[in-house]
Amino acid sequence: MGSIAAVLLQQSIAAVAADAQRRDPDLLPEEVSFLFGEEPKTPAAPTPRTPDGHPYLGGFWKGSRDTKPVGNIGKDLPGFKLPLTPAGDAALQHNLTATVDPEALCIIGGIPRHSASALPFEIVQNKDRVVFLYLYTYFREIPVGAQHAQDPDPTFFGDKVGRWDGDTFVIDSIGFKGAPIWIDENANPQSDAMHAVERWTRPDASHIHLELTVEDPKFYTRPFNYSRTWLAGKPGEGLKEYSCSENNVDRAHLGPGPGPIRKDGTRGYDVPPLPAVPPSPEAYDDVKK
Repeated sequence: MGSIAAVLLQQSIAAVAADAQRRDPDLLPEEVSFLFGEEPKTPAAPTPRTPDGHPYLGGFWKGSRDTKPVGNIGKDLPGFKLPLTPAGDAALQHNLTATVDPEALCIIGGIPRHSASALPFEIVQNKDRVVFLYLYTYFREIPVGAQHAQDPDPTFFGDKVGRWDGDTFVIDSIGFKGAPIWIDENANPQSDAMHAVERWTRPDASHIHLELTVEDPKFYTRPFNYSRTWLAGKPGEGLKEYSCSENNVDRAHLGPGPGPIRKDGTRGYDVPPLPAVPPSPEAYDDVKK
């Protein structure tokens, strides 16, 4: 991953991805290529299909610079304001003031946070399963045509079932873990009552699109929506191995919440300048101390 590896040693990768959009065009070429896809210069090829006629969602998918603000599940709402209940607002204030970003502690972000993230992902598909592979070496497996468990154990990705609605792949998820998990990179909360419905479409070979509805009566007064389009990666591109526990060396610099609001309106903890190349073994001496 070139200089990206050095970046990951200094910051959580989610923070790097969010910061990348903020400080573009000052990114290194490797960072740009890793995080963002490119719109096709000619008309996109038709949607590929499986032998049974469904759109093939598989491939390596990267973010678009058109998705702003990245990492914010409320990006499509007026003023980016989520419809919080009093309990939801209290949970948000707790996350902002007393909870370190769970992903920075190597806790799975889950859904819908991974869909709001700036990070690329990969999809593998057959007639019985659609599997999402995430950069943290996490995966989410959705059985096609299954039913929800009667009493699902709470999990980070929830109890998820998939079905085809024409050319749309619908994922219905319940049974989530609640606090202190964040629903996005802005510390917005989720409860164990959350219900997420994803509608995935592939309009052509170069794009994949999500329409997401989140319902959480404990923390939000009404359901709200989030939409997003990703771009296909280049042939031969894919995920790289990444171990959160091995790269989680910047924890001492992190405070509660997603960090202060900067002058440009973004949030995050400022860190020392990032090295352009992987550091030498001696660079880890201060971390060990």
